[in-house]
Amino acid sequence: ADAIHPGYGFLSENAEFAEMTVAADLVFIGPPASVIAMLGDKIASKNLAIQAGVPVVPGHNQPVSDLEEVRSIAENIGYPVLLKPAAGGGGRGMRIAHKQDELESALKAGQEETRKAFGDNKIFLERYVESPRHIEIQIMVDQHGNVIYLGEWECSIQRRYQKVIEEAPSPA
Repeated sequence: ADAIHPGYGFLSENAEFAEMTVAADLVFIGPPASVIAMLGDKIASKNLAIQAGVPVVPGHNQPVSDLEEVRSIAENIGYPVLLKPAAGGGGRGMRIAHKQDELESALKAGQEETRKAFGDNKIFLERYVESPRHIEIQIMVDQHGNVIYLGEWECSIQRRYQKVIEEAPSPA
Protein backbone atom coordinates (compact mmCIF):
# COMPACT_ATOMS: atom_id res chain seq x y z
CA ALA A 1 0.00 0.00 0.00
CA ASP A 2 1.13 3.54 -0.77
CA ALA A 3 -1.59 5.41 1.11
CA ILE A 4 -4.17 5.21 3.85
CA HIS A 5 -7.66 6.65 3.67
CA PRO A 6 -8.90 6.71 7.28
CA GLY A 7 -12.61 6.83 6.47
CA TYR A 8 -14.66 9.21 8.60
CA GLY A 9 -14.73 9.85 12.34
CA PHE A 10 -12.30 8.08 14.68
CA LEU A 11 -8.98 7.76 12.74
CA SER A 12 -9.76 10.58 10.31
CA GLU A 13 -9.85 12.98 13.28
CA ASN A 14 -6.73 11.59 14.98
CA ALA A 15 -3.67 13.82 14.43
CA GLU A 16 -1.34 11.20 15.91
CA PHE A 17 -2.56 8.59 13.40
CA ALA A 18 -1.94 11.04 10.52
CA GLU A 19 1.59 11.69 11.83
CA MET A 20 2.31 7.95 12.16
CA THR A 21 1.08 7.35 8.60
CA VAL A 22 3.42 9.99 7.18
CA ALA A 23 6.30 8.76 9.38
CA ALA A 24 5.81 5.31 7.81
CA ASP A 25 6.31 6.90 4.35
CA LEU A 26 2.66 6.45 3.43
CA VAL A 27 0.35 9.10 2.03
CA PHE A 28 -2.34 10.12 4.51
CA ILE A 29 -5.47 10.91 2.50
CA GLY A 30 -6.80 13.75 4.60
CA PRO A 31 -5.67 17.00 6.12
CA PRO A 32 -2.19 17.38 7.64
CA ALA A 33 -1.85 16.37 11.29
CA SER A 34 -1.42 20.04 12.29
CA VAL A 35 -4.80 20.89 10.77
CA ILE A 36 -6.50 17.91 12.42
CA ALA A 37 -5.07 18.97 15.79
CA MET A 38 -6.16 22.60 15.37
CA LEU A 39 -9.67 21.76 14.22
CA GLY A 40 -10.01 19.15 16.97
CA ASP A 41 -9.73 22.00 19.48
CA LYS A 42 -12.99 23.96 19.30
CA ILE A 43 -11.40 27.04 20.89
CA ALA A 44 -8.54 27.12 18.37
CA SER A 45 -10.87 26.44 15.43
CA LYS A 46 -13.33 29.12 16.52
CA ASN A 47 -10.49 31.64 16.83
CA LEU A 48 -9.27 30.63 13.35
CA ALA A 49 -12.78 31.23 11.97
CA ILE A 50 -12.81 34.69 13.59
CA GLN A 51 -9.41 35.50 12.04
CA ALA A 52 -10.79 34.44 8.64
CA GLY A 53 -13.81 36.74 9.04
CA VAL A 54 -16.34 33.93 9.44
CA PRO A 55 -19.31 34.91 11.64
CA VAL A 56 -19.43 32.89 14.87
CA VAL A 57 -21.75 32.57 17.84
CA PRO A 58 -20.88 35.22 20.47
CA GLY A 59 -18.92 33.87 23.40
CA HIS A 60 -15.63 33.69 25.24
CA ASN A 61 -13.04 31.95 23.12
CA GLN A 62 -10.61 31.01 25.87
CA PRO A 63 -10.80 28.18 28.41
CA VAL A 64 -12.69 28.97 31.62
CA SER A 65 -12.59 27.12 34.92
CA ASP A 66 -13.48 29.67 37.56
CA LEU A 67 -17.17 30.01 38.42
CA GLU A 68 -16.93 33.77 38.94
CA GLU A 69 -15.33 34.20 35.51
CA VAL A 70 -18.09 32.06 33.98
CA ARG A 71 -20.77 34.16 35.69
CA SER A 72 -19.21 37.39 34.43
CA ILE A 73 -18.94 36.09 30.86
CA ALA A 74 -22.51 34.74 30.91
CA GLU A 75 -23.86 38.09 32.08
CA ASN A 76 -21.91 39.79 29.31
CA ILE A 77 -23.08 37.56 26.43
CA GLY A 78 -26.58 36.91 27.81
CA TYR A 79 -28.54 33.79 28.70
CA PRO A 80 -29.02 31.04 27.81
CA VAL A 81 -25.37 30.01 27.53
CA LEU A 82 -23.72 26.81 26.39
CA LEU A 83 -20.69 25.46 28.22
CA LYS A 84 -18.73 23.40 25.71
CA PRO A 85 -15.62 21.22 25.88
CA ALA A 86 -12.69 22.35 23.74
CA ALA A 87 -11.93 18.72 22.82
CA GLY A 88 -13.99 15.84 21.57
CA GLY A 89 -17.39 15.79 20.01
CA GLY A 90 -20.72 14.07 19.94
CA GLY A 91 -22.27 16.50 22.40
CA ARG A 92 -20.37 15.01 25.34
CA GLY A 93 -19.65 17.50 28.10
CA MET A 94 -21.98 20.18 26.71
CA ARG A 95 -24.26 21.87 29.24
CA ILE A 96 -26.88 24.60 28.87
CA ALA A 97 -27.50 27.17 31.59
CA HIS A 98 -30.68 29.20 31.12
CA LYS A 99 -29.99 31.37 34.17
CA GLN A 100 -27.22 32.18 36.63
CA ASP A 101 -28.18 29.67 39.32
CA GLU A 102 -27.65 26.81 36.81
CA LEU A 103 -24.05 27.79 36.02
CA GLU A 104 -22.23 26.07 38.88
CA SER A 105 -23.75 22.64 38.31
CA ALA A 106 -23.40 23.00 34.53
CA LEU A 107 -19.70 23.90 34.85
CA LYS A 108 -18.90 21.06 37.27
CA ALA A 109 -20.84 18.42 35.32
CA GLY A 110 -19.44 19.60 31.99
CA GLN A 111 -15.85 19.58 33.22
CA GLU A 112 -16.22 16.15 34.81
CA GLU A 113 -17.76 14.54 31.72
CA THR A 114 -15.20 16.24 29.48
CA ARG A 115 -12.31 15.00 31.64
CA LYS A 116 -13.66 11.43 31.63
CA ALA A 117 -14.46 11.37 27.91
CA PHE A 118 -11.50 13.26 26.49
CA GLY A 119 -8.84 13.41 29.21
CA ASP A 120 -9.09 17.20 29.26
CA ASN A 121 -11.45 19.49 31.14
CA LYS A 122 -11.04 22.67 29.07
CA ILE A 123 -14.44 24.32 28.75
CA PHE A 124 -15.44 27.49 26.92
CA LEU A 125 -18.64 29.46 26.86
CA GLU A 126 -20.87 30.75 24.10
CA ARG A 127 -24.39 31.99 23.70
CA TYR A 128 -26.82 29.10 23.31
CA VAL A 129 -28.71 29.24 20.01
CA GLU A 130 -32.26 27.89 20.32
CA SER A 131 -33.37 25.66 17.40
CA PRO A 132 -30.31 26.16 15.16
CA ARG A 133 -29.92 24.80 11.64
CA HIS A 134 -26.93 22.46 11.22
CA ILE A 135 -25.68 22.81 7.65
CA GLU A 136 -22.42 21.18 6.57
CA ILE A 137 -20.53 22.21 3.45
CA GLN A 138 -18.05 19.71 2.07
CA ILE A 139 -14.95 20.64 0.11
CA MET A 140 -11.94 18.65 -0.98
CA VAL A 141 -8.48 20.08 -1.65
CA ASP A 142 -5.54 18.14 -3.04
CA GLN A 143 -1.83 18.69 -2.44
CA HIS A 144 -1.70 20.89 -5.58
CA GLY A 145 -4.32 23.34 -4.31
CA ASN A 146 -7.17 22.11 -6.51
CA VAL A 147 -10.50 22.62 -4.75
CA ILE A 148 -13.80 20.85 -5.35
CA TYR A 149 -17.13 21.75 -3.73
CA LEU A 150 -18.92 18.50 -2.92
CA GLY A 151 -22.26 19.94 -1.92
CA GLU A 152 -23.99 20.58 1.35
CA TRP A 153 -26.30 18.71 3.63
CA GLU A 154 -28.45 19.44 6.58
CA CYS A 155 -28.04 17.62 9.87
CA SER A 156 -30.50 19.60 12.00
CA ILE A 157 -32.50 16.60 13.17
CA GLN A 158 -30.48 15.46 16.17
CA ARG A 159 -30.86 13.62 19.44
CA ARG A 160 -28.47 14.49 22.27
CA TYR A 161 -26.35 16.51 19.82
CA GLN A 162 -25.94 13.43 17.60
CA LYS A 163 -27.08 13.57 13.97
CA VAL A 164 -30.11 11.38 13.28
CA ILE A 165 -30.73 12.36 9.65
CA GLU A 166 -28.38 13.89 7.09
CA GLU A 167 -30.27 15.32 4.12
CA ALA A 168 -28.70 16.43 0.84
CA PRO A 169 -29.06 18.84 -0.67
CA SER A 170 -30.06 20.97 2.28
CA PRO A 171 -33.58 22.38 2.00
CA ALA A 172 -32.31 25.57 3.73
